[in-house]
Amino acid sequence: MKAKLFLGIAMSALLFGCANTSELEAQVSSLSNKVDSLSDQVGALRADHSQMNSDIRAARAAAEDAQAEAARANARIDNMATGYRK
Repeated sequence: MKAKLFLGIAMSALLFGCANTSELEAQVSSLSNKVDSLSDQVGALRADHSQMNSDIRAARAAAEDAQAEAARANARIDNMATGYRK
């Protein structure tokens, strides 16, 4: 009796599973499209991140150059101030 019940449940599950293959394929296709879209977004974000890192490095180098130039200018001003006498 239990075997027939189990067999009946298994058969109905198979029939139900076979009846929904088109819906399942549609869901899988939708999920695949979403994954592709997210992959494209991740690629774009990586490219933006790389560009930002490059810009940050360039800005850091420019700031260091400006700081060094300011230090040289201050040293020149200090030399002028010490050499000036009334």
